[in-house]
Amino acid sequence: MGQDQTKQQIEKGLQLYQSNQTEKALQVWMKVLEKSSDLMGRFRVLGCLVTAHSEMGRYKEMLKFAVVQIDTARELEDADFLLESYLNLARSNEKLCEFHKTISYCKTCLGLPGTRAGAQLGGQVSLSMGNAFLGLSVFQKALESFEKALRYAHNNDDAMLECRVCCSLGSFYAQVKDYEKALFFPCKAAELVNDYGKGWSLKYRAMSQYHMAVAYRLLGHLGSAMECCEESMKIALQHGDRPLQALCLLCFADIHRSRGDLETAFPRYDSAMSIMTEIGNRLGQVQALLGVAKCWVARKVLDKALDAIERAQNLAEEVGNKLSQLKLHCLSESIYRSKGLQRELRAHVVRFHECVEETELYCGLCGESIGEKNSRLQALPCSHIFHLRCLQNNGTRSCPNCRRSSMKPGFV
Repeated sequence: MGQDQTKQQIEKGLQLYQSNQTEKALQVWMKVLEKSSDLMGRFRVLGCLVTAHSEMGRYKEMLKFAVVQIDTARELEDADFLLESYLNLARSNEKLCEFHKTISYCKTCLGLPGTRAGAQLGGQVSLSMGNAFLGLSVFQKALESFEKALRYAHNNDDAMLECRVCCSLGSFYAQVKDYEKALFFPCKAAELVNDYGKGWSLKYRAMSQYHMAVAYRLLGHLGSAMECCEESMKIALQHGDRPLQALCLLCFADIHRSRGDLETAFPRYDSAMSIMTEIGNRLGQVQALLGVAKCWVARKVLDKALDAIERAQNLAEEVGNKLSQLKLHCLSESIYRSKGLQRELRAHVVRFHECVEETELYCGLCGESIGEKNSRLQALPCSHIFHLRCLQNNGTRSCPNCRRSSMKPGFV
């Protein structure tokens, strides 16, 4: 297959893909991969296959094509192509919750010298790194990476990247329980879709609506949460977006649990869990199991709650998500306290406080926990976060967390 024919077939695949004929598009692209000897064409079609498998939730296939793309980039001996392929490898590992590998590949991207694509892809690398740090509950570094990605977006007038970063920031603030910001950022993403997204994929609208639904649910605005989640699910079903379908099902389950409708919540959690398992989203499985455990606690069926917690704890430890571990220890603590089992209770209290220390989820000014209840937070330029009221009351300009760190023995 010659260069011109390769180009035509790639375009044909893109047209099929954009008209939701995904399987036909994949068939066209796979034929190009089998028959074309044009390295540039092969590199481009591998990028198409990576993107398509990502959106379908076929993350292991995504990873496989990303690895082949790196080999092709090396054959082409082009630094820009190598950067793009390492970014795809980072994203593949991010989707599979291999967060340490994601960070490693992102650092490889940032270490590649003199790439023309650096200005364009640097923001995407920072976003992927931020998502990975968030997956590990390393909140300061996650926020630092997101803010760097946002600067790239603003400096390059990249509204699409800004939209994705806003959704990630919504997730960040939902986790640390500043629900005002958790809603603000996905609303900003929705505004960007309305203002600039006429030619964008509908996935950007679906993504912003999903994150708005999560924030509305946390704020107790369950009607608005349901409305946004239904809009997101509708688009996800139209486009065969399995990962987003799973997230919407999880959100639906949480909404029903918040309403006290456990009969409806249980099957939604089961459906979300099924898709999360199918696509390999282990962190999503943890969240589904945590929701199931809370349902069993509400029903006072504590042994089943503990079973769900144990399964979730194993997965959370596998992926290294400290915040989930913290939540699970907290729930276990309340269960063992009600059972009067002091030894088990003490073990979970100790692990809970260790997780708080590891995640630095406390205000360096008042010493109280961050993420225990809805609070307005503020980040300093170093990306450490504090209660907004504490910063206003103390009028501090330097970070007490960084100052304490600098006084540790052996600091250079």
